[in-house]
Amino acid sequence: MKLKRFLLRYYPPGIILEYEQGGNLKTKSIDLLDLKPETDVDAVVDEISRKEPLITASKADQVRKLIQRLQEKLGQKDDHHFYLFKVLRAHILPLTNVGFNKSGSSFITGSYDRTCKVWDTASGEELHTLEGHKNVVYAIAFNNPYGDKIATGSFDKTCKLWSSETGKCYHTYRGHSAEIVCLSFNPQSSIIATGSMDTTAKLWDVQTGSELVTLSGHSAEIISLSFNSTGSQLITGSFDHTVSVWDVKSGKRIHTLIGHKAEISSAQFNWDCSLIATGSMDKTCKIWDTPSGRCIGTLRGHDDEVLDVAFDYTGQMLLTASADGTARCYNAVTHQLISKFEGHEGEISKITFNPQGTSVLTASSDKTARLWDPENGSCKQILEGHTDEIFSCAFNYEGNTMITGSKDNTCRIWR
Repeated sequence: MKLKRFLLRYYPPGIILEYEQGGNLKTKSIDLLDLKPETDVDAVVDEISRKEPLITASKADQVRKLIQRLQEKLGQKDDHHFYLFKVLRAHILPLTNVGFNKSGSSFITGSYDRTCKVWDTASGEELHTLEGHKNVVYAIAFNNPYGDKIATGSFDKTCKLWSSETGKCYHTYRGHSAEIVCLSFNPQSSIIATGSMDTTAKLWDVQTGSELVTLSGHSAEIISLSFNSTGSQLITGSFDHTVSVWDVKSGKRIHTLIGHKAEISSAQFNWDCSLIATGSMDKTCKIWDTPSGRCIGTLRGHDDEVLDVAFDYTGQMLLTASADGTARCYNAVTHQLISKFEGHEGEISKITFNPQGTSVLTASSDKTARLWDPENGSCKQILEGHTDEIFSCAFNYEGNTMITGSKDNTCRIWR
């Protein structure tokens, strides 16, 4: 094994090692999720050197400098005030979804007009229209962190893979017998997972365009899916009130998470994949231990359906958003309530942390998006201007640009 180079990862903090083994280039990551601006750097370097054979004594100084750069980034104050940068009337027919590439330099919109459009964020210009689906384009994603490919899932029962640079269609994945409503790339960008109203999820090969495996076992629609951060496992959330954990390599089901009393709205891994959070129409969020599949906590307190859940990058904090118009931040380990976000006048359908974990963004049917302080629940900013409900919101990787998508058929870029 020969170390080729280091790559710095700011969110979540870590160092990626690129190394050569048997003629192949490989990567492994050293996660530094507990790093703080005041952490003793030498102690961290010593521990890394002890555990990681690729980090020899001659490399210790380089590692020290990288950790100091991570600490500088973590120590930066977050007092960014967002201003409306662009309003884009993206499609004639309603929008379904929006998403950024990693840097936020371009974004995508899906629509009932059967297309997905690729946009340049800075100029607001349309770069490509991805045409070919025969029905609503509902689920869309970039293959971040690379950003050179886009996947679209449609009510026409197919998924398509496109070049984000040229707009060319590489593959059409056929096999589902009902609408595709959720999809995701694995972190390596070698597999696309699709979830469908036909009760199955399927894994597809990005390179060859072939179907790898069908994940069967749910008894109702799959409406949420996500990979863990290594790509070894996938979770699917279903209207059958359960979440399944799958082994990606074999396609076998590892666990069925049973306990919710109504449909699942959202299911997420935390960064180190030790926990799974699930939100449900039964007004609760449950926390599960990934290795055993056991439920280790039920978060109650919302008066209506939990519509979205999200972890921060450390996996220490967990957000819930509800149809009752409030959102909450919990300690993911102790399950204590940290703060409540109150002020929206309609249901909150989407919630997310900024990459730094210092701000929370919510999207609501009251036509506003809001930024909150997770520590104390205070509202930092109200983003006004949309004339209909906001169903989508996202940050770019740096956390300095946001996008909101609304039923008023516009996307707004804030920076």
